[in-house]
Amino acid sequence: MKRPHFWTSFSRAQIASILATLVDFGLLVLLVEKAGLWYVLATSMGAAAGAATNFSINRYWSFEAGEAPWRKQAARYAAVSAGSLLLNTAGVYALTDGFGSPYPISKLVTALVVGWVFNYPLHRGFVFSSPSSQ
Repeated sequence: MKRPHFWTSFSRAQIASILATLVDFGLLVLLVEKAGLWYVLATSMGAAAGAATNFSINRYWSFEAGEAPWRKQAARYAAVSAGSLLLNTAGVYALTDGFGSPYPISKLVTALVVGWVFNYPLHRGFVFSSPSSQ
């Protein structure tokens, strides 16, 4: 199957990211406000749940790559997600503790920057790339 045009996959990936972010932020706030967890730990846990959501939507819809072996995609996605997790956690910590931003604002700013500059390019070119481009 032909992979979607750049702008199609980018737009779809943004919708997938919004849905994954709802999972991520929802769990973050729930864990901090209701369970009393430290916001840095809650950020990591929210990011992991958001990553699982994002992988599924991106695999089948954003990049139309559901026919490729999922284990290879999952392994590549896990590597990118590990980098994303580190960048997101460090960014939230730096903006919150370093600059005094409220953690939800720190999370939003960090998520946008990491998503556009790190996640999308690696998802399109590495995780869900067509076999001929690998």
